[in-house]
Amino acid sequence: MNTAEREERYGAAEKFVDWLARYVADDARGTANPQSSVDPRGAYWLGRLAPLVEIAASPLGDRAERLEPCAVGFRSLPKDGPIAFKATVTFVVWARSAQSWTKSLPVRVEVPVELPDEVGEREWGRAELAAALAAVAPNSGLAAFIQTELSRTSDGKRELTIELVNDSDPDHANAASHAKGRLFECGLAVVDLATEDYLLEDLPDSFRYDRRVAAWGLNCGVERIQGGFETNDLPTFEKHRPVYWTVDDDRPDLTFDTLARDPVPQLSALHASLVAWGKRAWSVEAIRASTPSWSDDLEREVLAEAEAFRAECARIRAGIDLLNDDETLARAFKAMNAAMKISADGKYDQWRPFQVGFMLANLVSCIGGDQDITDIVWFSTGGGKTETYLGIILTAAFYDRLTGKTTGITAWSRFPLRLLSLQQTQRFANALAGAERVRIDMRIRGDAFSLGFLVGSGATPNDVKTKSPWDPDDIGMPDRIRMLKVCPFCRQDSIKMSFDFGLWRVDHRCTNEVCPWDRAKPLPIHVVDTEVWRVLPTVVVGTLDKAAGIALQANMRGMIAEPSGFCPRAGHGHTYATRANRPQGCLVPDCTEPRGPLPMAEDRYAVGFRLQDELHLLRDSLGAVDAHYEALYDDLQQTLSGRRPKILASSATLSGYRRQSDVLYGREARVFPHPEPKAGQGFWSGTSPEAMRKYLAVAPRGQTIEYALDRMIVSLQTAIRRLIADPTALAAEIGIDAHHIDFLVRYYGTDVIYGNTLRDLDAVVRSGETQWEDVPSPRPRVASLTGRTMFTDVIETLEELESPKDDFADRTHVVVGSSMMSHGVDIDRLNVMVMLGLPLTTAEFIQATARVGRTWPSLVFVVHKIARERDASVYRSFRQFVDQGDRFVEPIPITGNSRRVLERTIAGLAFARMLMLHEPRAGGSLALTRKVRDYLAKAPGFEAAEIDAVCETLRFDDESNPTLRGEVEKWYHHLVAEVQDPANAGEFANSLGLYGGPMMSLRDVEEQVEVWGRDPS
Repeated sequence: MNTAEREERYGAAEKFVDWLARYVADDARGTANPQSSVDPRGAYWLGRLAPLVEIAASPLGDRAERLEPCAVGFRSLPKDGPIAFKATVTFVVWARSAQSWTKSLPVRVEVPVELPDEVGEREWGRAELAAALAAVAPNSGLAAFIQTELSRTSDGKRELTIELVNDSDPDHANAASHAKGRLFECGLAVVDLATEDYLLEDLPDSFRYDRRVAAWGLNCGVERIQGGFETNDLPTFEKHRPVYWTVDDDRPDLTFDTLARDPVPQLSALHASLVAWGKRAWSVEAIRASTPSWSDDLEREVLAEAEAFRAECARIRAGIDLLNDDETLARAFKAMNAAMKISADGKYDQWRPFQVGFMLANLVSCIGGDQDITDIVWFSTGGGKTETYLGIILTAAFYDRLTGKTTGITAWSRFPLRLLSLQQTQRFANALAGAERVRIDMRIRGDAFSLGFLVGSGATPNDVKTKSPWDPDDIGMPDRIRMLKVCPFCRQDSIKMSFDFGLWRVDHRCTNEVCPWDRAKPLPIHVVDTEVWRVLPTVVVGTLDKAAGIALQANMRGMIAEPSGFCPRAGHGHTYATRANRPQGCLVPDCTEPRGPLPMAEDRYAVGFRLQDELHLLRDSLGAVDAHYEALYDDLQQTLSGRRPKILASSATLSGYRRQSDVLYGREARVFPHPEPKAGQGFWSGTSPEAMRKYLAVAPRGQTIEYALDRMIVSLQTAIRRLIADPTALAAEIGIDAHHIDFLVRYYGTDVIYGNTLRDLDAVVRSGETQWEDVPSPRPRVASLTGRTMFTDVIETLEELESPKDDFADRTHVVVGSSMMSHGVDIDRLNVMVMLGLPLTTAEFIQATARVGRTWPSLVFVVHKIARERDASVYRSFRQFVDQGDRFVEPIPITGNSRRVLERTIAGLAFARMLMLHEPRAGGSLALTRKVRDYLAKAPGFEAAEIDAVCETLRFDDESNPTLRGEVEKWYHHLVAEVQDPANAGEFANSLGLYGGPMMSLRDVEEQVEVWGRDPS
């Protein structure tokens, strides 16, 4: 698709999105329906007002007004001088006749208002509205008026509230024939009212945001119109797509070709533009001129932030200087760019400037620098963070190979959710395949660049064993763990899965005869834990949970240091601690070959990088537990290999990132890019005219959320079926060319229903079976992506969403998703979302809504559970909540100093040290208690030394954490006593801990209980 075609399609999509939003709203209001077979109270759930007397008498109090308001309007700050304006009220009335209901023509009444400068409430237009209602619904008991209230704010300013109030009598004799006094399709507009803006509270970073608010809606949204305001049933905010070059300077050539050939001149030009922009943008005078309520404190804050920006510039300059001064690093950087060109496969041919900036700022970490700093990339979702990571990783991998690291892990990338690791696997594989092709061309010695997949056993095997869920005799077993959709070398769906009994290996093999990979070999991807440890792939991706394995598997040593040896039999790989079933430590079953020497120096095995995607998800108990394991991994790698890894991370929030990094990693933290002085006006990104996401706040009136959600799905799915049934007429209605209809059906025919609880999502699935009959054929097909969805079903659903079936009837039309879906789902076809209630955190709201609109304009309907205070508060300030969401992200709740957390982690910390440090010293297994007892007899001072070591690892000391140190001492006293007890001689030592054995997963944070079943016979 060329640029002109894309722009034409994008314009059509923008018009369609606007039309679709109106279509849903009109259905909810009943705008297009002159008649109804049912009481409109049971059909229409937007734009309606209940009688004042009914709401006032409700036992629900304020919640009654939120659930079904009796008034809509807004608050504003009138300018000094007389207050005079014209208010226009609009609504319709429904009346029952015989077996049906008929809607009146729209009622429109203009009321001039001249308000005295006196505090108090006043009514206006009661007579005019009574006359208009009598004309369309005589003897109905219907009534309405405009109410104003003039008051004073805390700083003495005049504040004016203007509302349309329904004052109908719900007990009138004819009320039942007029929807019990309801008014429908209500609106209020005011013109000729001169106002000034509200100013949001002055918070840290306030200078970056536009704090002005023209008016506050009351039970509705409020929009500016020519000379005034009007109410809106769906408060709306539109985010625009970012652009990645925002200055007038000539854009440097950041194509892969140029950077693979001669990078420094173009990188220097990028740095020069950044510095010049910074001088203008970070000028105190310029910021003061555009910032209301300037203060000395604000000026000091700006100066400090400007200094942090200059430090970022210096880091980028230092990266360029490294490329000038270090020939090997420059060669690795060029090779990485050549690899990324292959990986991109023609979809793109250059870096975005921010990606290059991050790589340059962190280039020193490829040669072992900045290990004591956590570097966090903070950029909008969809901006290319994964590729940025890959640029750093591939540069480090090439540098490793060029400097003698011929095998072993360069980076371990961990994801909090399995869906993230699954989605990223193909992208990582593609990049590593490109790197491997370059490595071969450059004749760089060493193992092939390879990828390992390390997740829970529910997705891929810990090991392949007979008579297990991963039985090699099961011919379908390999297909169940296929982790790649296409071959990363030729990009064809040509992968055949098989099991190699000779090498005890699950193989992904490409069958494409013209694939550039040597088809005699399996693809360099390893999805079984034991294979990962044998091969030690260049990059390992997986879930965070697997970090717990270091206390359970001696083989995890390969993730932090050198293995015990290398099996001389071809294809068997590295060896580890001996066990009864592997006398020489080889992980291939029945291998008895004496282990050989390692293929490279021991000190090169240390992992160079630990990457943490979606850092903000490491919170609460998961974050606290991980903090202990991160400290453990750091300490063990430092002890065994002499250095800690570099930590790179991405996060959706900057709130509390320094403290989070300190708790998790014991490191200072930096963020890139440094936040710009004006939000949306940075050097690395700015705002384009193209719409990206239209957010609409939905507060159902007089109906349940479940009913409103069902009707929205019916409206959305009906709209698409109308496109299919009559494309010419619908194209004319939307205002686009009919040849775009197939495109719109493809990219807007699937709706995402995002829920916060599985109970809510289960209700949606049930509703699909009974409540969506009004959707024209074909019946909507529903798929689920929640924590309960089987791994194989997740893969199948994602593939179907990315590559839909040709027949619309066979496609997935509705995806029901939970927080599992809030990260890592990057599918261009998802462009309509209905969010069922606000997520618990703002960060989740930002991440979840970013699942739609990745490439095309999108709609996000946020259905508020309006009876809840938080939802009601966000509804009132919806525009600001969406626009300035980063300001409202809650600090990450996390602590490593918790006794309950220590109770869960202490066994893992202790037995990981036993496996990684003491077993090699003992010269044999310390799994059984009697072996440990014998070892302790030869290791006086073991208990005291271990207590000190664990407390030092966790940064517990006598002054700041005496209680926690006491807990460590108590645990070790108990363990040593149990080990010395002869009755325990045959037990596994790791079962003797005071609080049980090591965690199986980092998510096992709750106390474990045994569940016993009763034999029904």
